[in-house]
Amino acid sequence: MDFNKELGRRKTFGIISHPDAGKTTLTEKLLLFGGAIQTAGAVKSNKIKKSATSDFMEIEKQRGISVATSVMAFEYRGLKVNILDTPGHEDFAEDTYRTLTAVDSVIVVIDVAKGVERQTEKLVKVCKMRDTPIIVFINKMDRSGKDAIDLLDEIEEKLGLNVRPLSWPISMGPSFKGVYNMYEKELNLFSPHGKQSEDETIVFEDLSHPDLEKYIGEFADELREEVEMIEGVYPKFDRQDYLDSKISPVFFGSAVNNFGVKELLDCFVEIAPSPLPRETDERMIVPTENKFTGFVFKIHANIDPRHRDRIAFLRICSGLFERNKNYHHVRQGKKIKFSNPTSFMAEKKSIVDYAFPGDIVGLYDSGNFVIGDALSEGEKIHFKGIPSFSPEQFRYVNNKNPMKSKQFKKGLQQLMDEGVAQLFTKQFNNRIIIGTVGALQFEVIQYRLEHEYGALCDYEPVSLYKACWVSSEDDVALRDFCRKRQQDMAVDSKGKIVFLASSQYILNMIKEQYPKIVFHTKSEY
Repeated sequence: MDFNKELGRRKTFGIISHPDAGKTTLTEKLLLFGGAIQTAGAVKSNKIKKSATSDFMEIEKQRGISVATSVMAFEYRGLKVNILDTPGHEDFAEDTYRTLTAVDSVIVVIDVAKGVERQTEKLVKVCKMRDTPIIVFINKMDRSGKDAIDLLDEIEEKLGLNVRPLSWPISMGPSFKGVYNMYEKELNLFSPHGKQSEDETIVFEDLSHPDLEKYIGEFADELREEVEMIEGVYPKFDRQDYLDSKISPVFFGSAVNNFGVKELLDCFVEIAPSPLPRETDERMIVPTENKFTGFVFKIHANIDPRHRDRIAFLRICSGLFERNKNYHHVRQGKKIKFSNPTSFMAEKKSIVDYAFPGDIVGLYDSGNFVIGDALSEGEKIHFKGIPSFSPEQFRYVNNKNPMKSKQFKKGLQQLMDEGVAQLFTKQFNNRIIIGTVGALQFEVIQYRLEHEYGALCDYEPVSLYKACWVSSEDDVALRDFCRKRQQDMAVDSKGKIVFLASSQYILNMIKEQYPKIVFHTKSEY
């Protein structure tokens, strides 16, 4: 087993977009090309009673949206490709933010008709904060939409990306003929719902060749002009610029028709980075190090409700991970080993004996892990950039069936450990408040408590503006603040002190009254 060779084979990336841009469909088609699945599921089809491979929770199948990050791996052209398909819906943005800590690059999917949408802007902003290399896939070219040049301008303006088209569309909507792949110098002709066989790809080193008219008719001159303009206006593609997040390649296609996906995948596996270093509070972790390190970026309870299993998703950052070997759980300060670590194909799991940097491994967990936990071979390390954000919506949660209080408590605890919502216990009356990024999350929690834990809950409104974690260099001042503002104080699920502000005015006033107290809007401070 050649460690460096295996390391070089790994490509780990996330797919992000606004809801309905076609992200999960694109994931399906990538898996098809990788041979990981045989047929693609229709995400929102009433006629085809299949659900997308990456959407395995019951509520996802009913709603046709992704509400949890799925991890999938497949082999392609001698490489091991790990895809993390993230929720697009903004109510689940926090899950996506944390998932972005576990990837080395991303593909951003944009709907040609809708252009750059708000959620896409937020997610790309997080990627840019981490200098994550970005490829853009403009989807649904078989439908009428925005002009390609206008769309590139919009991407540069709204997302702050320097783009470089590596394929170019030939018309769009009903008259869509295909794309010219500038990276491979090939013409790819479009046929609806085609399998995009090799026969539909024509090598075209020189677009001035008269045969071009034979394939795309009246669009030939337009394509020549536009490609010439692109070569003159946009910077030359340089892989190092892409790896340094200075330039973002752009591809066009139609995921639902399996068109343009192979060009995207072929280029991706060629240019995308191998596993990158990871920053910790103590030092930079380099993938080629001999000793194993990794961190938990996601926890999913009841991935299979029949077996009540709880799985922690571990990103391997350095060294070789081995089954049945003792590793150091940094937060708990104890040794722990794993007899059945798994790799994923959505809900399908297989036991792995070894895993390398870049791989995502599922660890069966009985409650040992919380998001952000680190594993090592003894070194005390704390990975950076895996925070909880201050929620935007709050509700009291009540147990509707006192006979099921044990199930209610366990269900809430496990669902909060997943990190998609946050739980605060008020100090003066012990009432439980759930805070989320969006309203849909309350519905998901209620649904999962009932169907996975047999517990019923309801909600009561609570008027809150912000939950702020508090700290101070003056312990006496902090204790005094907590005592005087007792009715507004709570603790989160990790025992950290939180101030619950009822309005922005109150928060500003409190900040003035207590200058020694620092108010944080994320838990990593």
